[in-house]
Amino acid sequence: MSNRNLGIAIIGLGGAVGSTMVAGIELLKKGKIDKAGLPLADLDENLVKDLAAYENITFAGWDLFGEHLSKAAEEHEVLTLKQFAAVEEELRRIKPWRAVSNKDFLANIEGENTVADNSHREIIGKIRANLREFKQTCDSVVVINLASTEKLADEGNEIFNSLAGFEKALDANAAEISPAMLYAYAAIAEQIPYGNFTPSVAADIPALIEFAENQNVPLAGKDGKTGQTMIKSVLAPAFKTRALHVEGWFSTNILGNRDGLALSNTDSLASKIKTKSSLLDDILGYEVEDHLVDIRYYKPRGDNKEAWDNIDLKGFLGQQMQLKVNFLCKDSILAAPLAIEIARCLDLAKQRGEKGVFEEAGVFFKFPMTRRKDAKPENALHKQEDILLNWLKK
Repeated sequence: MSNRNLGIAIIGLGGAVGSTMVAGIELLKKGKIDKAGLPLADLDENLVKDLAAYENITFAGWDLFGEHLSKAAEEHEVLTLKQFAAVEEELRRIKPWRAVSNKDFLANIEGENTVADNSHREIIGKIRANLREFKQTCDSVVVINLASTEKLADEGNEIFNSLAGFEKALDANAAEISPAMLYAYAAIAEQIPYGNFTPSVAADIPALIEFAENQNVPLAGKDGKTGQTMIKSVLAPAFKTRALHVEGWFSTNILGNRDGLALSNTDSLASKIKTKSSLLDDILGYEVEDHLVDIRYYKPRGDNKEAWDNIDLKGFLGQQMQLKVNFLCKDSILAAPLAIEIARCLDLAKQRGEKGVFEEAGVFFKFPMTRRKDAKPENALHKQEDILLNWLKK
């Protein structure tokens, strides 16, 4: 692996996933854990030789809550007590930068560690200053968005269609521009790769894709494919291969972490359901009429997520059958390794001179971005994995 020191700047650093990423890498550096759960860790060494080593990763980032990461990790209760004790000192040294807050886009999460309510341009300037300072400590930097889900933006608004129109909208402090877009713009302006692990509309608008191409910056997103949707992207191709017709697929989730709280807002929930629902019809090649997705905030569970799937199938002779899946997991234990791998791959894409949409990272996302606007993304997990491995072989 490369000896390059990679800095990962996280939007939502103090959340459950962000603090788990930091703790995991610090535990790995101390030899307290192995590399289980990291998807690229066990690949042939020739494939991963140019990726930044896990042990050479450092972190910084923004959060609406200003407590150091030791306090954040203690609150989220993802780590075991032994793991927390082993890295408490390292976590205590990291305190989030002030974050961008806008209640019009995120109603349920409020914190005190916020950037002053200035113009879009001033906010971008402060984000860029944070990134420039961080860049001085690393060989390269990647920005990963782990913030709580924003409400659906109006992607059809003309201000998002071109960079020139978006620049004018920034100057006019247009209300349609979300915090996620401001972070993405700032990263691209600093020529830093950007990965969107959330369903929020950010760098996937045409204006910012154009900006990234001009700046020679790779982008990846959106919405990390962690648990239930990952299982869906495995099972659906199997049903298609065996010509089992999916008549209905009911998916429900309960979770009680900060992301779950954000999703208890109807507008934010609409963003999440859009990305979770999109892949099934694309994989199967037909519309599943009764494809229902339900997500509920249930505080007692904390980061312990539970997902149920009931699948109704029709087989030979029209015979009916069912498959039921119950997945109990810690949300952050699934998400943190993917976010780390996305950052490593984006960093390598930047080193290789790639720009614009980094389509080969689709294996990590529910709603993968494509280079061609009218192209349908590949959603089957095994095919997505082949695409990434072929890219790594280059």
